[in-house]
Amino acid sequence: MIIINKRLVKLEELTPILSDKEQKMILEQMSLYTIVYEYESVNQLKFELLFRINTLKAARELNKSGAKFTTYFYSKCNPKFWARLSNGGFLLKSNVTPANAILDIIRNGPLYAFECSTAIAIVLYIAACYSIGTNVFNTLFQGLYLMDWQFDEDLLVISKEGHDYLPGDVLHFKNPDFDPKQPHWQAENVIYFGDDKFYGHGVGIRNAGTIIKFLNSKRKKDSKESAFLMRLLTRPHYHSLFKLTH
Repeated sequence: MIIINKRLVKLEELTPILSDKEQKMILEQMSLYTIVYEYESVNQLKFELLFRINTLKAARELNKSGAKFTTYFYSKCNPKFWARLSNGGFLLKSNVTPANAILDIIRNGPLYAFECSTAIAIVLYIAACYSIGTNVFNTLFQGLYLMDWQFDEDLLVISKEGHDYLPGDVLHFKNPDFDPKQPHWQAENVIYFGDDKFYGHGVGIRNAGTIIKFLNSKRKKDSKESAFLMRLLTRPHYHSLFKLTH
């Protein structure tokens, strides 16, 4: 259900104002769930839809960039834009702009290697850059730091239990019987595209069955418990970012 300015809004009232097919698909899915999606204005809703579409765009670009999957120990980055820290994280250099640095990851992907949680952060930062513009992005995200699930305070990210998955959401596959020698495969964080398609760094854009089969190949010997898609979703707090930038 979609509520705008405290009023329940029907799908047919909103689709005429959207030209993008993917945005219409997301809106249709929202209207089918019993979960309430509440907005103060139509523009606030349109911002979320834009951000979600840009998340899918960023995931496709990162998938094609040539950036490699690796563990924190072996991570690497372009030293022109980032300082690699001893924990494997990347810290923005003081003489470059945040937008140029984050976009360099998809422009010069072969210079980078990181694990899947950092990949998700990169996708969301790129989506934010596309959604709010480079000038605002540069103002908000000075001192950008890429490491695991750590996000800048201006890009608030929230998680909740549920299965009201929408394209652009971050979902999580869990591998409870992972091989202790390969702990980096105890889970796979993914961007949901809809229609049983997910982007996961290291596995590409695949359906759920393929990702589960891959994770099951990374289990300990004689494992009996399969990997599975969790009833958990993570997404930016779109409302707060909208208020910061409008």
